[in-house]
Amino acid sequence: MVIGYGISFDAIVQDALIAIVLFIYIIILVFIITKKLYSFMVSRGTRHNVAVYFNRKFIHILTGGLVAILTPLLFKEPFIPMLFAYILAVFTYLPHKSRRILTWFQTSDNMYEVNFCIAWGSSIVILWLLTGSPWISILPALAISFGDAITGIVRNIVFGYRTKHWLGNIAMAVVMIPIGYIFSGSIGAIAMAVASVIERIEFNPIDDNILIAFTVTVIIAVKHLVITLPN
Repeated sequence: MVIGYGISFDAIVQDALIAIVLFIYIIILVFIITKKLYSFMVSRGTRHNVAVYFNRKFIHILTGGLVAILTPLLFKEPFIPMLFAYILAVFTYLPHKSRRILTWFQTSDNMYEVNFCIAWGSSIVILWLLTGSPWISILPALAISFGDAITGIVRNIVFGYRTKHWLGNIAMAVVMIPIGYIFSGSIGAIAMAVASVIERIEFNPIDDNILIAFTVTVIIAVKHLVITLPN
């Protein structure tokens, strides 16, 4: 039975089962592995804020980045990935709501990890439906996963605290521009270059996760719409 956008009920069920497996992996990583990693870093003399920041970036890479790459390979449609991203947004929001944050990767002054989940799921479904290409659709997710992570890791290693230094933006551009080109040609490279600059901007509660994903999505969407418009 086809339920819309050419997607069968069987495909939805299969995608849901895959998403559950990936969801369990994410829960184990976030609630067990990175908690142990935080304890290890602190036991070795790493400051609390530095350990938390490293953990946030590891989570970006090992959840958002890895799952984004797997999405075109494992899923037949974008709605289940989006749904589970939104569920994770709720999971990460509730500790803030109850004022019992998960101290090994969350901070009380912002909820940017919630924004990350929302931006990840929303950008994938928008570009997948618009371009018809699951590989192009994951570019914003890759930008906020790998790109934003490398900025934080470089800055944390160099400065030892969260800062918006241009060194991180250069590192992001070096990593993400080639990835953008591989996935979507020159427009992908341009989108990643612009996103590497945009990363410096944030004004709580709007952060770089939302701005990066929005920027890459808009640039690719405009390019696609211009090409497909009739003369």
